[in-house]
Amino acid sequence: MSEVTKNKTSQLLKKRGSISSVSSPDIKMKEIYGRTKDSVSTVSYADEPSHRDDAPRPAVQMENTYQLGPSKCFPVNVVNRILKDVLTNYLQEEKYEPELCRQVTKTIAEVVKARVKDLMIPRYKLVVIIYIGPLENQSLHIGSRCLWDEASDTFSSFVFRNTSLFALATVYAVYLE
Repeated sequence: MSEVTKNKTSQLLKKRGSISSVSSPDIKMKEIYGRTKDSVSTVSYADEPSHRDDAPRPAVQMENTYQLGPSKCFPVNVVNRILKDVLTNYLQEEKYEPELCRQVTKTIAEVVKARVKDLMIPRYKLVVIIYIGPLENQSLHIGSRCLWDEASDTFSSFVFRNTSLFALATVYAVYLE
């Protein structure tokens, strides 16, 4: 077997996570004495977790962008339409039941977050909060506090009501520098 072929074969097998008989000392000894081997045998260690390549990979260094503000503003109106659409679709015909509303709240939050992420607005951290409660001639005040930059951070909110429940959905968009 030629030297170039051995090198290519051993590189290919190393990439696949196999050990080859091409680099074994028996083959080299046979080549020295004039006898060559025409076949290459391999042993794969894919099934044995103890033989993995545990060599640490170098960490990828990312360059700083020095971008202090968003290149594109957060689309509050589009997110308001998403909130209205999702709340209306999920809660239009629902009656207030505490256990059902607990599950629906989680589902609505996941759907809203996924649909806002589909807008692919770079470098914004999203926080989605959903409140659902019974509609019974009561007053409710919901407040929230956080630290943010008024120039780049924003929120979007929508209130939904039907005959038996109310829902408040809020999406906070906080810019990551």
